[in-house]
Amino acid sequence: MILNNKIIMFFATGFFTGKIPFAPGTFGTLAAVPFALVFLIISPSFYGFYIVSVILGAIYVADQAEKILGKKDPGCIVIDEIAGYVVTLSIVPSHISVSTLAAGFFIFRFFDIVKFGPVKYFENNFSGGAGVVLDDIMAGVFSAIVLRILYLSGIF
Repeated sequence: MILNNKIIMFFATGFFTGKIPFAPGTFGTLAAVPFALVFLIISPSFYGFYIVSVILGAIYVADQAEKILGKKDPGCIVIDEIAGYVVTLSIVPSHISVSTLAAGFFIFRFFDIVKFGPVKYFENNFSGGAGVVLDDIMAGVFSAIVLRILYLSGIF
């Protein structure tokens, strides 16, 4: 495998967490925590740019990884979980704590696994990197809304 492909696979597998033989999506979401913590060190004026960059980067990397592996949305690709988790925490970025990280993790995993309504639509109607990532972005949007409601309710 050429160096470029190795770099793509390193990122696509969430720093190889996607190669763990059980629950790769869960471990990929854990690998996303440092990406969520970026919100604590960047200016709020860059949040939108950061989120869009993560999503577009994930789509590119997932697309390339599918081509390298010759498979549609293989379980080892977890960069989509990383992007979805970043979206989950994007609505409470200045209030990130251990409790919001944990709640966001469990809420996101729920929506990512259940894949109801619009989440399933994006999984079924897009291909390539977009097909891999966009369902997780939708799961992240629903998770972000629930997390924000919990935050506004005073739970965090």
